[in-house]
Amino acid sequence: MGRIDLGLPKFEDTLFSTQEERDYNKAEKITKINVKEIHDFKNHPFHVRMDDDMQKLIDSVKDNGVLSPVLVRPDKNGGYEMIAGHRRKYASEVNGINEIDCIVRDFDDDQAIIFMVDSNIQREHILPSERGFAYKMKLEAMKHQGKSTSRQLGEKLTSIKELAQQSDDSERQIQRYIRLTYLIKPIRDMVDQTNDTGLTMALNPAYEISFLKEEEQQELLNVMNDILATPSLSQAQQLKRLSQNNQLTYDAMEEMLSTDKPNQVQKITFKNNEIDKYFPSDFTPLKKRDTIMKLLEIWAKKRQREKER
Repeated sequence: MGRIDLGLPKFEDTLFSTQEERDYNKAEKITKINVKEIHDFKNHPFHVRMDDDMQKLIDSVKDNGVLSPVLVRPDKNGGYEMIAGHRRKYASEVNGINEIDCIVRDFDDDQAIIFMVDSNIQREHILPSERGFAYKMKLEAMKHQGKSTSRQLGEKLTSIKELAQQSDDSERQIQRYIRLTYLIKPIRDMVDQTNDTGLTMALNPAYEISFLKEEEQQELLNVMNDILATPSLSQAQQLKRLSQNNQLTYDAMEEMLSTDKPNQVQKITFKNNEIDKYFPSDFTPLKKRDTIMKLLEIWAKKRQREKER
């Protein structure tokens, strides 16, 4: 009679291996993978930026290599998808490192999104729009999982309240961040302070502006660039009301934003069409402002020299 395999450890395996070795065999393995085989996570909300932190990481990888493995999942179309480690991968590529230590894990799409967001959301320097897209992706993934659970157990679907319990932001703040994903990109850039006009917008006014139709946002962008001003919270709320009543026009936006805001120091503003003729056509509003400031500085020095004569 043949020997029956009961699935128990073989005697020789137990005799000639340590507990550490047996634990290692059960654990996830770290394997080296060519960086060219790893592509970015689909719709990855956290951008790799060349800032001071990135430069420090590049220098660290150059001196010490990548100290902790990245996490990837197999891609059914070939290669691997990065879950956590985009910045380490980029630092490796900059340093000419072709292979990187990886942990390969079989995540489904929702698991991958949740792990990707959780492994990045606690970073110190995250743009408001990055946080918004990340929260939106994770909330949708949690809802998918919640639908599956509710079908099996009759439980309520996952809500933004559960997401807030897992993060450092309140439900209301998470909602504000998610609304940034409904802004057109040039206005999102004002909130992130990554635009080239010098204009910035706070989170609360941006939340209100996000309810404007896309074409209304584009008109508002034109007004803001023309008069180099952004709406206050009360003005943004008024713009939202006008939009809901189908009364929002370019002229109404221009008149509103040209009005001095409460407690605002009086300032001089120029419309682009008033000064465009003095500048090359490819000059951005920021370049125009910088040029004007330099000319004013030259003029002030000239006046000072004339006074000293």
